[in-house]
Amino acid sequence: MSLLELKDLSVDLGHRSVITDASFAIGEGELVGLIGPNGAGKTTLMRAALGLIDAGGYSSLGALSDQQRAQAVAWMPQERGVAWPIQVQDLVMLGRLPHRGARAPIHPSDQAAVAEAIDQVGLAGFEQRPATQLSAGERTRALIARALAQDTPLVMADEPIAGLDPAHQITTMETFAGLAAAGRSVMLSIHDLGLAARHCSRLILLGERRVVADGTPAQVLTAEHLARIFHIEAYFAETEHGPVYQSLRVLGV
Repeated sequence: MSLLELKDLSVDLGHRSVITDASFAIGEGELVGLIGPNGAGKTTLMRAALGLIDAGGYSSLGALSDQQRAQAVAWMPQERGVAWPIQVQDLVMLGRLPHRGARAPIHPSDQAAVAEAIDQVGLAGFEQRPATQLSAGERTRALIARALAQDTPLVMADEPIAGLDPAHQITTMETFAGLAAAGRSVMLSIHDLGLAARHCSRLILLGERRVVADGTPAQVLTAEHLARIFHIEAYFAETEHGPVYQSLRVLGV
């Protein structure tokens, strides 16, 4: 079953082409890393796929109504600001709105979903803490919890591990991998190619205004792709501890 299907998706911002003819599908049980250099169009592609900005071509999510989309995909944008002192448990409860509506009473299943999501991101004990009193990393984890509590078949997150310390970067990726193992799917943009190689089942590489490569980490993180798109040389190997990737040096442009 396809949770997201794009056909010839193209986006122009101003008079500049950002994405041209992007086509791919995301099925059940995938952890997909969207990678590419700064300005490659990762955020633009995700927002266009969600129907948040105008685009040519087709997106299965963009074709849905707002209510249908909210039940099909949870979206975590790059912006991490929280403007009012809402408690963490109430912030995460916002993820339950597509299932119960704004005026419906909170059901025990909603409370259970919120408690599980808070525990998954390591914020147990922070339930009554105002979100405005969280550190930047804690706030990011609370917003990840909100997306998890939405309990959708697909989660899309724009740089969800940015600003997290190494331990929480790893546990967040492990949480997403756990969702994929349970049959849900996650698509996230990510700059840390080491974590992407280690945890993602699939990588989609953007560059030159298009999808350059789509496959397993070993198929995508080739010397040719790294040199051509990122202008770097790197070490990548399959080891007894899993895939290991390390950027080594910048190549002449």
